[in-house]
Order: sequence, then structure tokens, then C-alpha cells
Amino acid sequence: MILVLHGPNLNMLGRREPEVYGTLTFEELEEHLEAWGSELGVSVVSRQSNHEGSLVEWIQRASDDGFRGIVLNPGALTHYSYSLLDAIRSQPLPVVEVHLSNIYAREPFRAHSVTAAAAAGVISGLGILGYRYALEYLLQRH
Repeated sequence: MILVLHGPNLNMLGRREPEVYGTLTFEELEEHLEAWGSELGVSVVSRQSNHEGSLVEWIQRASDDGFRGIVLNPGALTHYSYSLLDAIRSQPLPVVEVHLSNIYAREPFRAHSVTAAAAAGVISGLGILGYRYALEYLLQRH
């Protein structure tokens, strides 16, 4: 099982800044994740929260819950959440950080990821394909 976590505002995909994030809705992204998981032979559990604490708790429990890796799009928490950084470091699973947009080509404050320091890798700017590549990477690690 792979855990896919989506941070604040990702539930607004398709409606929030479509010129940046595309027109695909969050529900459609989840459908893609489920289909890719099926194709790759792995269960994908997708969760979204606008609350930092929920993301922290899901990361902390992921290994105990039987997951073998985490795909994380922390949203705006990317740029300032030391609690997410600490949660990632406190557990043994590999984490791949994913961003739909290229955070390095946007506003200057977005070009720094606090959470990337604990991630196995970062995929930025490839749209929803970043999630697919993260799943494939995590499956190849085992």
C-alpha cells in the first residue's frame, strides 16, 4: 500500500488557479491514482486535509498502518512546515514530495521547500504525472 497525502487547498483543484494547477479536479486526480495503483499492482490510499496536524498524524502512523511509502504534496505547507519535516524524519518510510506546478518558477517564497530536506526525492512541475512517477519510484525501491 502507498499513502498519498494532499495538503491545504488541493481539494480545490480544477477551480483554484486553473492556469497554474490545471483543470483536473481533485476527484479526477483520485480516480487517476486509483487506476495507476491498479495498473501497478498496489493499493493507493489517498487523503487530503487543510489541517497540518492531520497530515502530521497520518505521516507518523503510516508505517504502523502497513504502508510502504508516502507520496506527499504538502501544498503551501511546503514552504514553512517544520512539523511536517519532523514527522517525515520521525518515521522510516520513503517520502516523495510532489508539486503539480514548478515551484521554482513561481513566486520567490515558493522556491524553497522545508520538507524536501527529509524527502527521498522531489517532483515539481510535471502536473499529475508527478504522482504517477512518485508511485513508480516507491515501488522500485522495494
